Amino acid sequence: MDETAETSSEPPAFDAILLVSFGGPEGVDEVIPFLENVLRGRNVPRERMLEVAEHYYQFGGVSPINRQNRELIACLENELAEHEIELPIYFGNRNWDPMLAETVKQMGADGMKHALALFTSSFSSYSACRQYRENLTAASEQAGATAPSFHKIRMYFNHPGFIETMADRIRQSIAQLPANRRDSFKLLFTAHSIPLAMADHCDYVDQLNNAAELICKELGVDDHALVYQSRSGPPHQPWLEPDVCDYLEQLVDCGGQAVVISPLGFVSDHMEVLFDLDEEAAEVCKRRGIDMVRSETAGTHPRFVSMIRELIQERLDPSSPRLALGDLGPSHDDCPADCCLYEPRRPSP
Repeated sequence: MDETAETSSEPPAFDAILLVSFGGPEGVDEVIPFLENVLRGRNVPRERMLEVAEHYYQFGGVSPINRQNRELIACLENELAEHEIELPIYFGNRNWDPMLAETVKQMGADGMKHALALFTSSFSSYSACRQYRENLTAASEQAGATAPSFHKIRMYFNHPGFIETMADRIRQSIAQLPANRRDSFKLLFTAHSIPLAMADHCDYVDQLNNAAELICKELGVDDHALVYQSRSGPPHQPWLEPDVCDYLEQLVDCGGQAVVISPLGFVSDHMEVLFDLDEEAAEVCKRRGIDMVRSETAGTHPRFVSMIRELIQERLDPSSPRLALGDLGPSHDDCPADCCLYEPRRPSP
């Protein structure tokens, strides 16, 4: 990304928006190539990759993440049009079509010069922010001199629009519990587990806890916990815990009989939400006699869409208010040089 342009005293004249996401297969034949892209350079046994592939095969080899991102783009286009913001929206992925390199090349061919980049992650970590910036830099280098400069939209974990969206999703889920459980349930917030070595160099856990507390305040709920899911590293490498399924296994022993699970760390109901929560966590709850409702992610909730428009407006007009709840304040636009530093372990040659 063009850090020099980002730190300029005069904001550039932005002419495009780029939605940057993870990517996912859209057919059985794409599953293995997609996973090979995801795991390239990571010390993950092929047996584990094939195990994850089975999760995708259960859903016809199709991850819903691309479809959901296209739906979000369509909603955002309408939202921007209603507020007379005329910026085209492009879409590029880290791991699968449409790939970032091709999208950035197309943006250059279309004459785009300065673009705002929106990451499909609310929280800061290497994989959720810094790596996307590295991906954009690599894509720009491939595109050459015609590539636009990119300017990150800040993380939005404590933006009122995100908090209100998640609170509304959870409120709808509480209404689905049996009537006799609605006053005595456990609210579990889940997020993707990451290596402790990554967590130690970013604000991921603090931001998750802050968002969870703000949502609970909005709901008037006290009994909640932050748990993790979707661990993928080798067993000897420490990752954030507790795992959601391990937590659920112990919940009955502590008197818990009903849970609402909110995938706080995800903005769309993609594969890790569908399998790890709707399949694995749901199986544990069924076996343990726990009433479970899984809350929706932000998705295309109208308040989430309007929040994105507000984040865009604050970059177009620096005099716009930078909305944020709680003590952490609004996240930065310009990432410091050491922000979310992490050196992933690579397999030995």
